Amino acid sequence: MALDAHLTELSHRHRALDRKIEEEQGRPTANEFKLAEWKRQKLRLKDEMERLRHEPQH
Repeated sequence: MALDAHLTELSHRHRALDRKIEEEQGRPTANEFKLAEWKRQKLRLKDEMERLRHEPQH
């Protein structure tokens, strides 16, 4: 997969997690375990995107 396409896919997944987190936080009885896991996933995606952006291209 081309780098740009991969970054785009990661960005879409990051935004989708953002929406899920916002939705869950809006609930009166938000599931803190889900929120914590989604936030970890979101951070891993962000780290992966940054790594790919700064990695030397071949």
